[in-house]
Amino acid sequence: MHLLPILIAVLFAWSVRQKPIAQTKQRSQRWYEALFLFLFPSLLLLTTAFAILYMGCHGEMLGVKAGSLGCVISASWLLFASGCLIQLAYRGNRSIRQLDAYRQTTVGNTTARILDLELPYSAQVGFWHSELVVSTGLLATLDEQHLTAVIAHERAHLYYRDTFWFFWLGWIRSFSFWLPGTESLWQELLLLRELRADSKAAEEVDFLLLAESLLTFAKAPLEPCGVCQANLNHSDIGDRLEERIDSLLAPRESATGGRWHNWLWLGLLLPLFTIPLHS
Repeated sequence: MHLLPILIAVLFAWSVRQKPIAQTKQRSQRWYEALFLFLFPSLLLLTTAFAILYMGCHGEMLGVKAGSLGCVISASWLLFASGCLIQLAYRGNRSIRQLDAYRQTTVGNTTARILDLELPYSAQVGFWHSELVVSTGLLATLDEQHLTAVIAHERAHLYYRDTFWFFWLGWIRSFSFWLPGTESLWQELLLLRELRADSKAAEEVDFLLLAESLLTFAKAPLEPCGVCQANLNHSDIGDRLEERIDSLLAPRESATGGRWHNWLWLGLLLPLFTIPLHS
């Protein structure tokens, strides 16, 4: 009987992921919608697995004897998700520990780690309290004004704690890769993260300086982004530079919420409502 809620959860998660994101919406609306479509199906499967394991393999559900196959599937799913988390945490911890190998200095008014790399590169590296990492190539390429714009962008990543939140989003991505739209939604969230950081930075510096800095980064080969990194030259969204520049040149958007999504999150509790049906 436990196979039925698993099947329903999978079909529902699959159907939710079929909804496309309209690119014409405001950035804040796109953010709420992409986040919901990315998280809700995966978390629904997790809560379903937890509910089935809590009920156990014995007894009956709606008069039908509960079998062990549903428990095996649920346990396997949770073990796989846990394994993905451990692997991601190991890689993230390794990236953070590598910071100690970089010399530390003051760039502008910000303390930064200096990476001996000829290519222009900047990133926030860490978990909750991330650190700024810049390359010697960046310091040699940009003048003081453009460097200030880049630092403002990276400071925006720190303000939003992007390294922390995208670590967990990356975990969701790692164990839900098989769901439709996982990679496209991941790319959308990465882009919206950078657009948000660009917008925040434009409150402190001239947006034209930031746009020119983006063009400078675009000329350099893209570097792969680590697990706990948020950088201006992200390898996964390097081909969407035009959208970032257009966003900087466009009028500022008024913040709008995705309130209707707040109610939909309650759907994650639905698997828990099946527990009283088990006896």
